[in-house]
Amino acid sequence: MPTLVSRICFESKFSGFMALALRSRSALRKAAPAFSFHSGAEAAGSGADRRTGAAAAATGAAILAAVATIYSTWKSETARSDAGDFALDPNEWRKFRLLEAKPVTHNTRRYRFALDDDAQLGLNVASCLLTKAAMGTKKDGKPNVIIRPYTPISDPDVRGHFDLLVKTYPQGKMSKYFAALRPGDTLEMKGPIPKLPYSANMKERIGMIAGGTGITPMFQVLNEILKNPEDKTQVSLIYANLTPDDILLKNELDKLAEKHPNFKVFYVVDKPTRYWGGGSGFITKDILVKGLPPPSDGNLIMVCGPPGLMNHISGDKAPDKSQGQLTGLLKSMGYTEDQVYKF
Repeated sequence: MPTLVSRICFESKFSGFMALALRSRSALRKAAPAFSFHSGAEAAGSGADRRTGAAAAATGAAILAAVATIYSTWKSETARSDAGDFALDPNEWRKFRLLEAKPVTHNTRRYRFALDDDAQLGLNVASCLLTKAAMGTKKDGKPNVIIRPYTPISDPDVRGHFDLLVKTYPQGKMSKYFAALRPGDTLEMKGPIPKLPYSANMKERIGMIAGGTGITPMFQVLNEILKNPEDKTQVSLIYANLTPDDILLKNELDKLAEKHPNFKVFYVVDKPTRYWGGGSGFITKDILVKGLPPPSDGNLIMVCGPPGLMNHISGDKAPDKSQGQLTGLLKSMGYTEDQVYKF
């Protein structure tokens, strides 16, 4: 937090400049009574009066500009002080030490990395970070560097640590690198990489469709909404997985749904167990109609998951990672490209 001295110094400077601005404004009005501080069109009188009015306007504007500059600078410094140091840098790879790796499912772990006690990671919502690891060498003898994006699932405001949820794939180079990490090992990262800039109540209703680890950006946005009592956004999530045991963050999602009446979640699995009570098979148009808000500029649909799900629901992103064309079920249901966001 900014020190008391810094606040007093600012308040003293700000009060002084405001007093100077107000005294100058009053004096200028007396010297040129025909000059209006609000509208140059109201200025009248002799050429001398008009010149005096012009000088008054310039002086007054300069003083108020100085006041605004000091206030803006102080606000910026205050924000940085309140936020503490940011651990991530978008232009520099930095090493982060692994604290622990806890199993979540048979092939997914929650990896907790250390931050300084007074530091935040430095992510906004929604955004991700990049990870980098050297794995062997190329034919030319240079290191074979692998870079992959991940979305932290911990609150961006948390200090001292952050969490990544990583599923290990048989052919996944970076995921297998994660699986080999041990507490005390380090991994290079940089960011944030901005995605969808979220602000409270930006939409009346948000529908989310996720598959597998595509839950991570949804979880980030969801927490941002539900932790803010002033955010009245209604959120519904349709979450698809292979089996009930593959559902990630289910306990956390269920607790959020129990606590917050503006959040609903519906699970769909390809291979249901005997006593499974959710949806089964592929996500159908009927499931989307029942679980999502209707097409409207006041609503937004978010989609994230493996290529098969993306193509089925909305179409995948373009090769250059832009949003690409909207296709799939959402297109057939009448949604427009402005009403859908693909992570």
